[in-house]
Amino acid sequence: MSSKIVETTEQMAEPILQERGLELVDVEYVKEGKSWFLRVYIDKEGGVDIDECGIVSEQLGDKLDQEDLIEGAYFLEVSSPGVERPLKSKQDFTDHVGSNIYVKLYEPIDGDKEYEGTLLAFTDETAVIAYKVKTSDKRVEIPYKKIAKARLAVSL
Repeated sequence: MSSKIVETTEQMAEPILQERGLELVDVEYVKEGKSWFLRVYIDKEGGVDIDECGIVSEQLGDKLDQEDLIEGAYFLEVSSPGVERPLKSKQDFTDHVGSNIYVKLYEPIDGDKEYEGTLLAFTDETAVIAYKVKTSDKRVEIPYKKIAKARLAVSL
């Protein structure tokens, strides 16, 4: 049921976001404690502000109420994904070549399941990441299908 809610919310949000020049980054419907949360993460070049989040929340909330998509009480949250935004699609990887990223893998490569470094290149099938181990520069090629999670990473 929650995957249907996420999928339908994505479909409802797209026209609202396109009209405002915004990108849908992610939608999640999760239970925390006794409460349900429908979280919609939006972004655009240069970031989004609280006013944009409020407008999208109001318009999307109206659509969700009209469709009566979710039975029972829930909280709708519309926000920016933050500086460590998730990379959910191949296009996200392509758009962030040159950025510092963190990836977690389904299975290890060279004995490691987690890498953080600069995304040097991305094709449909492979991400190339440069990273450091102590003072040594390393490079790893990661098949896209082995990536369980990925996000931008703040480098200090």
